[in-house]
Amino acid sequence: MTPKNLAAEVRYAQALARAAGGALLFSLPLFMTEEMWRFGLYMDRHRLALMVVLALGLITGVSYYSGFERTTGLFDDALDALAAFAVGAVVTLAAVVIFGVVGREMTVGEIAGIVAVCAVPAGMGAVVAANQLAAPEDGDDRRKREAGYFGELFLMGAGALFFGFNVAPTEEMMLIGYKMTAVHTVMLVVASATALHLLVYSLQLRGQHERREGSGHMVTFLHYTLAGYGVALGVSLGVLWFFGRLDGVDAAMAARMTIVLGLPASIGAAAARLVL
Repeated sequence: MTPKNLAAEVRYAQALARAAGGALLFSLPLFMTEEMWRFGLYMDRHRLALMVVLALGLITGVSYYSGFERTTGLFDDALDALAAFAVGAVVTLAAVVIFGVVGREMTVGEIAGIVAVCAVPAGMGAVVAANQLAAPEDGDDRRKREAGYFGELFLMGAGALFFGFNVAPTEEMMLIGYKMTAVHTVMLVVASATALHLLVYSLQLRGQHERREGSGHMVTFLHYTLAGYGVALGVSLGVLWFFGRLDGVDAAMAARMTIVLGLPASIGAAAARLVL
């Protein structure tokens, strides 16, 4: 092995180590959440398999814009996504073993279910942290590719999924949705969209996006903020479905739960636009 190849292998090993740290940093609360263990045990296996496949696709997309290293195409990004998911799975397995969540009395399928559910957010944390936690390099903003309009919406969806995943398994989503009236629901919609807009465009946060030249606040709000909020709601609806929260509830209750989850999802969407 030449010194150049050895250095490349060392850098990749360092990226994997950062990924493991990121998986733990971003997903430790979920590793310690009972609902996640139960969903891993009892979630419909077809839904679980679909969730993992979609998560791999999403991690591949995140890697395309901001992943382990500069890549030459989607195939490289898919490999990085598999590596990130594998790192997330290993960190998850280590955590649930240490916490005593899994034991010898459990079947391989039950253990795999718990690991698969928790590895989705852990894998996302791994691919983001592998880049974002790296030491800055001169002239390198750590972002591999600039995202266009639809790329921005995709990254917002990724952020919405990550934040939404942290609270969607909890029963509080249903409880809050049950307690909310129509007035509360409208207020929450306005608050979520406003928070998303302020975080991305008005609070002078690091990574804040500038409005396009000639675009007023209203155009920016409609073109980006409202579209981003729509993506966050769509992601929220999907996550609730994956966790079976929509099973047996009427459309009004499903809409209220989606809007409730839409608040953290909107914050996640805004964070993704600032960070990724």
